[in-house]
Amino acid sequence: MKVTGIEEITFASRELPHCRRFFLDWGLQLIEEKPTQLLFESLNGCRVRVAHSDTPGLPLGLEPDPTLREVVWGVDNAESLGRAEERLRDQPGWSDDGERIGCTDPNGLAVRLQITRKRALKLPCAQVNTWDARPRVNQPSPAYHRAEPIEIGHVVFFVRDLQATSAFYEDKLGFIVSDRYPGRGHFLRCAPEGGHHDMFLLEPAEPRAGLNHVAFTVRDVHEVFGGGMHMARQGWSTELGPGRHPISSSIFWYFDNPAGALVEYYTDEDELTVDWRPRDFTPGPTVFAEWAIKGGIDGHTRRQKDAAAPSAQFLTARTAP
Repeated sequence: MKVTGIEEITFASRELPHCRRFFLDWGLQLIEEKPTQLLFESLNGCRVRVAHSDTPGLPLGLEPDPTLREVVWGVDNAESLGRAEERLRDQPGWSDDGERIGCTDPNGLAVRLQITRKRALKLPCAQVNTWDARPRVNQPSPAYHRAEPIEIGHVVFFVRDLQATSAFYEDKLGFIVSDRYPGRGHFLRCAPEGGHHDMFLLEPAEPRAGLNHVAFTVRDVHEVFGGGMHMARQGWSTELGPGRHPISSSIFWYFDNPAGALVEYYTDEDELTVDWRPRDFTPGPTVFAEWAIKGGIDGHTRRQKDAAAPSAQFLTARTAP
């Protein structure tokens, strides 16, 4: 059985117009709009559904709305879906609608699986010139006015029982632990070869179930900055970023999300294979972020929030005494 990544997520909120504006600014395409539901899509076909909290049939949330109600994972083919059914049929909340199967994980989240519908993409991305590799020749790096997320890259949850929840994804869905905060958190990837993590499970000091954030993959570091500054220009609030995670190596920018918790732009995460061995880390600020800007960068001044706008002078200019 091969899980290919996140296909769709469902948020529940009572503020659909606010969520509509947010996700359009975020760079998703609105492909369906109803009085009680919005449906957005990323470049490769990942979907973000925002439903009104009173919509009948919504799975229960891990916490009061607004929050995430459901995660749909993709598998590579019908055979994998059949194997997943064998593993999940005896789990709480079992469901089968003919296209998707699923259950409720030990943390209380509705988990579904379907044959992947994501589109393969070939996109131009920035080439990085280092001291010993110079792939970008006679070509400037791109600059982005805003972001267009490629896919939903990972989800992060607070959990009541780290061991039980992690064991569910490892044993039932074949996820693999990439790195650990022993007894506190597991970074999990859904296949032996792929990005550093598709899910992070974190057990707080006072265990609880809830959403921490949903992360969206963009092309390169320049799109993280362009997307983040666009969101700032539109008046959305930065939680933290831009910055860099030492554990996954990725460049990030987090924003408050009106549909629940936080959302993240990120790029340049580590690529892992079966030869990777999980590392153990002690939680701390320098482990979470090698560097980060609190409050973000203002999209108009291109400087840290509340900083003065740049002048026309060069930084090296000196005023005569």
